[in-house]
Amino acid sequence: MYGGGDFMFQAVPIFIGIIFVIIISFILFSAIKGITQWSQNNQSPNLTVRAKVLGKRTAVRGGGETRAYSRYFITFEVESGDRMELQVKETDYGMLVEGDEGELTFQGTRYLGFERQAYEIES
Repeated sequence: MYGGGDFMFQAVPIFIGIIFVIIISFILFSAIKGITQWSQNNQSPNLTVRAKVLGKRTAVRGGGETRAYSRYFITFEVESGDRMELQVKETDYGMLVEGDEGELTFQGTRYLGFERQAYEIES
């Protein structure tokens, strides 16, 4: 009898198993990375430093056949000259403008707030 079909019945389950392992590994890696970052943020102190808003950007995920999600990021420059990009809420993103200066409060990579400095008008 013709034995060519045996290879497909052996190879396809192995291929599907490999794909399944890759997907599960990716999901576990992402979950562990997120939990590790969350834990590091919780162990970091709350810091408030003078900072300036240098830039803003958005990252859109999804769209097309699925719902689109936007994430909002602001780049700050602190007194020491270091720059950090923090994810912020949509409302904070809309309220801050490049060039704003004030007090940035953060914990690790977690944005907690920004209090804009009041400007004095020169006469």
